[in-house]
Amino acid sequence: MARFAANLTLLFNELPILDRFAAARRAGFQGVEILFPYDLAAGELRQAARKSGMDVVLINCPPPNWAGGPRGFAAVPSLQDRFRRDFERALRVAEALSARHIHIMSGKGEGPAARDCMIANLKWATARAPHASLTIEPINQHDMPGYFMCDYDLAAEVLDAVDAPNLGLQFDAYHAHMITGDVLGTWQAHGHRVHHIQIAGAPGRHEPREGDIDFAAFFHAVDNSGYQGWVSAEYSPRTTTEAGLRWMAADIAAE
Repeated sequence: MARFAANLTLLFNELPILDRFAAARRAGFQGVEILFPYDLAAGELRQAARKSGMDVVLINCPPPNWAGGPRGFAAVPSLQDRFRRDFERALRVAEALSARHIHIMSGKGEGPAARDCMIANLKWATARAPHASLTIEPINQHDMPGYFMCDYDLAAEVLDAVDAPNLGLQFDAYHAHMITGDVLGTWQAHGHRVHHIQIAGAPGRHEPREGDIDFAAFFHAVDNSGYQGWVSAEYSPRTTTEAGLRWMAADIAAE
């Protein structure tokens, strides 16, 4: 049975961030992820998570300028020092929050130089933090033009080259649909590499069960694969978060 986590960057954002933990718990979530928790006091976030009994499942690395700044540096050859500094900061925050995963963002790039840079940075990061679970995520170029890690075969190639047990694939059903048009086929090809799942309807990135993705079939495939990790709701609610949560009640009842 899936363990659902709420992305508190996107969900319950009608509430102050520290109140979102308890709201997510009341709604039936068991964990949370926060994309960029770096402008918040880690101690306050940790206290809110513990008070509500919520695991912190994932944070992103690096801490970018959310309002239009670069989305990562792992594949940018001229910014390896920046990558390492930001990874150290992300690691400190993840440890303070007992976060399960750190998603490493590639940033913009293309070609062999970007690929080699990302592999080198990931080898360094996995060796620097062998106790941490690190992920990479293909993100579609419609939403993030120029983003280097934009293809599942490329992700598999990078994962094989790094060959570290603490590095895995982050599988976002929305991005899988936008990149391949075939969420089930992409899961069947790459599900064995997955350390973390995120879900949203496509197109539009609203509630699951909307749009073109057959989530009933997807969840069935995930369950049959033996996946034991988290499934994070990372979508933009059409109205309020509470009003759109019927999808989760239906999935839990179907188990």
